[in-house]
Amino acid sequence: MNTKLRCLLLDDELPGLTYLRMLCEQIPGLEVVKAFNDPVKLMQASETLDFDLCILDIEMPGLNGLEVAGLLKGKPVIFITAYKEFAAEAFDLDAVDYIRKPIQKERLEKAITKAAKLIEKGKTEKQFMQLNTNKGKALVAFDQLLLITSAEKEKRDKVAYLENGTEITLKNISFEQLLTLLPAENFCRISKRDIIALKAIRFFTHQEVTTNIFTESTDKELVITLGDNFRKEFLEKVSG
Repeated sequence: MNTKLRCLLLDDELPGLTYLRMLCEQIPGLEVVKAFNDPVKLMQASETLDFDLCILDIEMPGLNGLEVAGLLKGKPVIFITAYKEFAAEAFDLDAVDYIRKPIQKERLEKAITKAAKLIEKGKTEKQFMQLNTNKGKALVAFDQLLLITSAEKEKRDKVAYLENGTEITLKNISFEQLLTLLPAENFCRISKRDIIALKAIRFFTHQEVTTNIFTESTDKELVITLGDNFRKEFLEKVSG
């Protein structure tokens, strides 16, 4: 699974929640952002948490899983339940999958792979991302974006280099968040401080990447060091 997924977990029974978290932590490419045993607390926290997917039980007191899914504003969900009678309602909500308890790791992994493909397809079909910038909210088109690098003064900010030669500052966003928004087949992180569009690469070695980007401060092509921790993924992407 190439797509890095961040998930929330919800099960009102603590033993079941603990077991679900243990299984999720064994699946490569899946990160558990937070686990909840109370649906109301999940809903309260969901407004501020960065996540791609929710894996949740259906039968719970108060808000049940079907109601929670309907309130998650279109986030993909995988339902887990001991009861088969909820299947039709689950798929009416366009659930990614519906898993019967007791959960098997292989069955959960299959559902996660399915979710990753759907999420990646959605990113590919979308042509832009909405971000907070130094000029206000902006729609940043993927096909106009060449490079995102760390800002010099404020590390939570990033500088985006666009195809038309302009630069904009992306406010208070992490590289991890950006990678969940960008189409993975067109972009790659190449160092702790840089994400590059593959079309912006002119030459590369095992140590550095020469781009076709000319910055405002120099009339030379921008050259970026290729980080050791990012070399393997970079070489896989440029080799197709």
